[in-house]
Amino acid sequence: MSIIVQKYGGSSVADVAKIGQVADKVVAAKSAGHDVVVVVSAMGKTTDELLALARTVRPPDDSVFDPPRRELDMLVSTGERVSMALLSIAIHARGMDAVSFTGSQCGIMTNDRHFDARIIEVRPHRIEDELARGRIVIVAGYQGMSYKREITTLGRGGSDTTAVALAAALGAERCEIYSDVDGVYSADPRVVTEPKHLPEIDLATLQQMAESGAKVLNAQAVEWARRAKIAIYARKTTDPHFWTMRALAQGVRETVAHEEGTTRVRAVVGLDRVVTARSDDTLRNFADLVGKMLLPAVDLAWTKKGATAVIPLLNVPDWDRARKKLVASGVEIDSGHALVSIVGADLGTAALPRFMDALESVKTTPHTLVAAPLRISATIPGGALGPAQRALHAAFVDPTA
Repeated sequence: MSIIVQKYGGSSVADVAKIGQVADKVVAAKSAGHDVVVVVSAMGKTTDELLALARTVRPPDDSVFDPPRRELDMLVSTGERVSMALLSIAIHARGMDAVSFTGSQCGIMTNDRHFDARIIEVRPHRIEDELARGRIVIVAGYQGMSYKREITTLGRGGSDTTAVALAAALGAERCEIYSDVDGVYSADPRVVTEPKHLPEIDLATLQQMAESGAKVLNAQAVEWARRAKIAIYARKTTDPHFWTMRALAQGVRETVAHEEGTTRVRAVVGLDRVVTARSDDTLRNFADLVGKMLLPAVDLAWTKKGATAVIPLLNVPDWDRARKKLVASGVEIDSGHALVSIVGADLGTAALPRFMDALESVKTTPHTLVAAPLRISATIPGGALGPAQRALHAAFVDPTA
């Protein structure tokens, strides 16, 4: 039988009723004749709640304190374990056999970084054994085990990476990513009114979107898909099963992301909570400093005036401590910024005038700007992110553009 890997995000398993709906969907896939592996995120906002709980543990003098990343991994990895066990129980309640595994139990091996580890190898032998026994396998996403046998987590959106990496290791037919939206759009629907739904997208463009801040898929997951030539199907959890007549009658949509995608796509992406850093040191020394501090720098550049980088803070739980070390090393930090990008075909320097005109139309001046063939990005004041996204969407994506 063909293997299908499904991933369900936190909103899809936010409570017991929703877990039951997911169980119905999984049982239907198994009943259709597939071997099924399911990757789950923590329920709802559990990860945020656990991180907030960690920050309530303060030193006796009530000073600023950043919890150690290792202990944060031990804490937040429990969220997915709750989801996996409950889903397995729900599947048993529907008369089918299932077994749940943590990331370490199912062979997700990572490097030795905490809170934003990278998968280096997948050893899915236990999963293969259980599939051979006819069981549905439930896997805790977002987590793995380092080569030092430490529990690690993969950064926000890391359950996507778990799912695609497992699909590659198992030789799956496809990887289905389920969330509260029916695929990938040309902009965040919460920011831009009536963005375009994208039925198809090539993985290179999708990776650029993810690296620029799009939350629909994790960038490392797309990287795995590109290497293994895995097709990703992004769907809405609450839609009818995609292959049913009811789904066809209701016009259920999805986005298929694959390496051979040929549809011309453009999309606007916004990422809040970024800082820009500048150093008078060489680019090599600056990059070495940022790397040793486990900071995810993007758009590193160097001129005679020094080295610069944009640092997204999404996966930096210890920013207060990191900022102090950077400043002590002579690095200038500008906070309160956001990153806005247009991603897609035929960009580069030729599209810069239109990009700048769009920002000027909402009275926004870039702090930094980078142009590449598939992306133009600018750091702007955080408060201007929404208007900038809408202006860029009107300029580059709307039918009249």
